[in-house]
Amino acid sequence: MTLNMTADPYSKKAKRYDAFVEPFVRALRVIGMNMFPLGKGMSVLDIGCGTGTHLEIYQKRGCTVIGIDSSPAMLEVARAKLTERAELHLGEASHMPFPPESFDLVLAMFLLHETPARIRSSVMKEAKRVTKRSGRFLAIDYHPGAARFPRGWLYKMVILFMEISVGRKHFRNYRDFMANGGLEPLISKLGLAIDRKKITGGGTVGLYLLRSN
Repeated sequence: MTLNMTADPYSKKAKRYDAFVEPFVRALRVIGMNMFPLGKGMSVLDIGCGTGTHLEIYQKRGCTVIGIDSSPAMLEVARAKLTERAELHLGEASHMPFPPESFDLVLAMFLLHETPARIRSSVMKEAKRVTKRSGRFLAIDYHPGAARFPRGWLYKMVILFMEISVGRKHFRNYRDFMANGGLEPLISKLGLAIDRKKITGGGTVGLYLLRSN
């Protein structure tokens, strides 16, 4: 779930990342998989794949899995988890080394909110470019709408703590993402169509299954 290839903000956190984050996001992965189920042999790209946990779920379903991330520390954990059965790349989400229309499903989970504003559209364009016309792009990220009490308020506090803990630059990108309306303005700008949409976590998280018009 990382993309800025400067200093690695996850260098000291990668090995503990799953233990801390996975309890909060596991249910979202299941919801996302049910929104667009994939069968054996289908191809999945996870942009900002982090420790590879999302890819591992699809790998167990018989999918061909590929990930790209800008954090060497995160990819080290992912390689240990997925072994040689997955293709993992160190690289930028805004310039990916994949041909057009390569994947049945492209994932971007909690990626766009930490992407600098100047390249968010480029990341979305790349995701659109590498998704097959018959495939889908599943974007999961924070939702800027009103949080419902009490669950949404609790999640908001947890999210705020997590975003602050990653670092000042990350938190600044998160605040900009939320102030500019989250995912929907980016989706509209690229002319992507929303196949399915689900807002969960007490109104704090949005899942968007997207296709090209």
